[in-house]
Amino acid sequence: MAKSQETFNKKEKEKKRLKKRQDKQQKKEERQQNSQGGGLDNMIAYVDENGNITDTPPDPTIKKKKIDAKSIEIGVPKREDTVETVRTGRIEFFNDQKGYGFIKELETQEKFFVHVNGLIDEVREGDKVSFELERGMKGMNAVSVKKV
Repeated sequence: MAKSQETFNKKEKEKKRLKKRQDKQQKKEERQQNSQGGGLDNMIAYVDENGNITDTPPDPTIKKKKIDAKSIEIGVPKREDTVETVRTGRIEFFNDQKGYGFIKELETQEKFFVHVNGLIDEVREGDKVSFELERGMKGMNAVSVKKV
């Protein structure tokens, strides 16, 4: 005689699957019995004038404000043109061979990078200069550098 193809382990797994299916069906029936009537009215949410979510519809008697859609700015606001002021400083370091150096501003004591391309007059260390600032790749650079 041939042995049965159903082992004890297979029978146990099948019992567990049936039990899970029955539990799932039972939970589904309980949810349906305890629900408040899953109609559309229970699912709708409203947004009030302050942007808060509520379950009450807006009052039509309240007067609404008119907003010009063109006045709304999306993203970063436009940068206003700033007037470039001429600053004064002293050459702290300048390497003629490599063509760069640093200027220390007299008022704020900040140091700014200067390249030979940003020079108008020839400069040396210790010279008092006037310059303007321009944003470079690694920070602010001095440009239009003139001796004072």
